[in-house]
Amino acid sequence: MRRWTTPRSSVWSAGTRVPPEFDAALRAYAALAERDDDTIHHRGGSMLLAHGRPTARAVLFLHGLTASPMQCNALARRLHANGDSVIVPRLPGHGARDRLTTQLRDVPAQHLIDAAYEGLAIARGLGASVVVAGFSLGGMIAQQLALEHPQLVGRLILLGTGPRGGEGMTFTELSPEEQADPVAFLLAAFFSPSEASQSAGREYVKRLESRKTDRDLPVSRDAAVAQVAALREWGTIPATGRYATLTSITHPTLIVHGNKDIVVTPINAFILEEHLPNAQLIMYPDASHAAYSQYAENFLENARLFLRG
Repeated sequence: MRRWTTPRSSVWSAGTRVPPEFDAALRAYAALAERDDDTIHHRGGSMLLAHGRPTARAVLFLHGLTASPMQCNALARRLHANGDSVIVPRLPGHGARDRLTTQLRDVPAQHLIDAAYEGLAIARGLGASVVVAGFSLGGMIAQQLALEHPQLVGRLILLGTGPRGGEGMTFTELSPEEQADPVAFLLAAFFSPSEASQSAGREYVKRLESRKTDRDLPVSRDAAVAQVAALREWGTIPATGRYATLTSITHPTLIVHGNKDIVVTPINAFILEEHLPNAQLIMYPDASHAAYSQYAENFLENARLFLRG
């Protein structure tokens, strides 16, 4: 029903039968995509980029809160072109055709984690090893998957995110005017105040606006408020052992952050690097929440090097 780049066939490479795990993964994805009914924007549904056969590596990409799989489209397609299978599940309460909906406020955090696990199970059938990548709240969910199902995850890529109980993960530096104006909100939250970063942000907005038909509507104020609330919930400081769980995430991990991120402050990336036993950090200069997008080519090259390791 939604995006496919692989024929749903049971035969591959010179008549060899598709492994049952791969066939099961395609069926599971088909069932997942069936949930993208008429209430979901036609560009907001789950995404599968596969190769018609199992690959050495599959990537599960988890989008940010208030967004949809389309947020990951450019990066997902680059990874797919590099030979990976990629699945980007639509998280519950996201991708609605009506961007003024308030349903996201009623989605329990556990439902988001459950949906991510469903995507992880599908990814396991698509590739011999699985990389879980997540942006913002998606990166927080990725950490939870690695904690709860360590044997199912090979590597982690954490983009613009922080640990549970992290420092100051709110929008306190955004003015009411910036929160009310979708373009101002994007430029203030995702790009730093410098002219170079704002210019990159304006170019990003221009690319979004260049699509004359079927354009996504702006994120509503209620959706932005929901994102603030979710980040604050994740940022609640535990009574004891604030970062103790991070030592249990032993997977090779690439952390990517902007040094002027005001959504998830940069100190959180350093906390992740310090407490995750097998992590490396890229801190991009003059970049805010969308650092991996602002430095897309450099990030992709570093991601390729990390994944080869």
